[in-house]
Parts: sequence; structure tokens; C-alpha cells
Amino acid sequence: MNKSHALPLVVALLGALPLAQAQQAAPAPAQQQQAPAVQQPGQLPAQAGAPVNPAAAKQAEFERNLRAQVLLDRAYFSPGEIDGAYGSNMRQALSSFQATRKLPVTGKLDEATWNALNGDNTPHLVTYTLAEADVAGPFRPIPEDMMDKAKLPELGYASVTEGLGEKFHASPALIERLNPGKNLGRAGEQIVVPNVHGKQPLAKAAKVVVKEGPKVLQLYDAGGALLAQYPVSTGSSNDPLPIGTWKINSVHANPTYNYNPKLFWDAEPGDKKAKIAAGPNNPVGVVWIDLSKEHYGIHGTPVPAHVGKTESHGCIRLTNWSAAEVAGAVSAGLEVVLES
Repeated sequence: MNKSHALPLVVALLGALPLAQAQQAAPAPAQQQQAPAVQQPGQLPAQAGAPVNPAAAKQAEFERNLRAQVLLDRAYFSPGEIDGAYGSNMRQALSSFQATRKLPVTGKLDEATWNALNGDNTPHLVTYTLAEADVAGPFRPIPEDMMDKAKLPELGYASVTEGLGEKFHASPALIERLNPGKNLGRAGEQIVVPNVHGKQPLAKAAKVVVKEGPKVLQLYDAGGALLAQYPVSTGSSNDPLPIGTWKINSVHANPTYNYNPKLFWDAEPGDKKAKIAAGPNNPVGVVWIDLSKEHYGIHGTPVPAHVGKTESHGCIRLTNWSAAEVAGAVSAGLEVVLES
């Protein structure tokens, strides 16, 4: 497994957190409107008995999943990377949404769940005008090797679409699919994006719970009510999740990373200690939340599509945008329960 996906020891320096700031103060969309080819809010696919066109049915399923994923994100039941496809992260988000709404817990986008989600009639796609900061870069490929990473002055985005994907909680492929023929590298271009900004602020959490089985991190208020849920990666047989109750020591934005190959069972021969610069493609992403269990933390990742799908080196790994949201809702001293 690539060590860049999650690493257990970090020396983090508190600094600016551009991604978190973007979540809290994203530029207002140019128009609050649906893309012409996408279902209107709450619209169901064709009724049973109607002639079935396989391509049209596949597109309708994509559109329905896409709207559901955006609405789940807006309700703080994160499906992870928004891509319009039903998978394990979406299933877990739906299950918890259903439980909180006292619906049958199926993990599927059934009619009752669809109707409950559409209690929020917000358009799930909006237009956005590309800013100079979105396209300015510099964009550079990110090497796999840790020693090569250490040579870079910063671990920024590899492409415009990667940056836009993180800004709008989506896969780069979805950004491209929603914008055929658009010049994604030109400031001033109007594009269609998931409507994930401008949602209700997330309340401060009183407790964090990480569940290894369903691979989720949950935030609870003082009364025990679920505030938010996010998919996570949570360890491996070589580096298991440290089950138990811990506390948050500190929260660090935009961390640098001190790599020590002696701490890794799968370190490459010849690797030496190295400092990895900050940035969204830093091995721990844009946030490090240090836990009272030495060398363990909650953090972001440079590979959001892998969250909930792959193993980690023992830490709790979220997408960068989820890590930024969690960081804004927690503080030092908060209880963190890690469950099997």
C-alpha cells in the first residue's frame, strides 16, 4: 500500500487552511439554477410500465444518485467523493440518514428516503464562474516516492480539475462530465458544479465516535444527537485502529509532515527522515487532529476516492473537505471513541 495515503506521525505547524476557508466562504454561485439536462428537485425516474431505454435508464440513475449525494452532503451525511454512483460510502450515509429520520434502514435510495431527502428542495447543481485562483496553479504531478515528495516546495494540486473536485466535494471526472466543451483552465468560464456550499453551519461537537465496521466518523452533540457523519479509512492488520477512548490533544491546519521510515513496516529501502511540505497533496492532507494515543490522529488525504475503500497505517483518514469540516467542529480535550 502506498505510504502517502496515511502516515502515523506528523509534526504540524498551525497555518492558514485555504480549503477549510473555501468551505466556509465559497464564492456565491453565479446562478442558482439546474443544469438543463438534469432532473428537477424531487423528480422520480420514469414510472413503471413505461418503455425502457437502457441508456436513458442509466442516465436517470446517475442523475438520481447525484442529487441524493449532494443532498446527503448538505445534510452532513457525507457520501464521500460525489460521483453519481451508488457505493459503500453512499450506502452508509443513507443508512444513518434513514435511522435519524426513523425510516426503514435499508441503505438504499428507496422512495421513502428519496422523499425525505427532497424535503430540501435546493437545486443540487449550480453554475460557478471560475476565478483566477482556481486556474492559476502552479499545478505539478505529485510523485509517489516519499523522498521525491520531500524535494517539492509545496504539495499543491496536480491539476485544475483536482482542485475543483476538492472545492466542490466531487470527483474530477464528475466535474468534467458536467461540463463538456468547457475550458476548465480559463478564469471567467461558467461551469456547473455540485451545490455543496451555503448549507447550515455545523454545530460544535461534544464527542467524536469512529466505527471501524461501517468505516464512519460521527460527531455528536452534548445530548447524544448525531450531528454529522463522514466515511473514513481506519487501519489495517499491520497497523490496527487503536480501539478505546482517547482525547483530542490539538488541531493543526495545513500541516507539514516529518517522515520517519523507522515507523513504517513497509518503508522503502534507503528511505531517510524527511520533511514533506504542506498542501492538499501532503500525506495527511490539509488537517491533522492529534490524538492522545501517540502517533495517531484524524487527518485528510491526497486521494479522496480511496477513503472508506482502502486501509490506512492506523490513523483515521477522511477526504480533505470532511477533515476541514470536522476540524471546525472539534477542539482540544474532546473525547474520541474508537470502536471495532
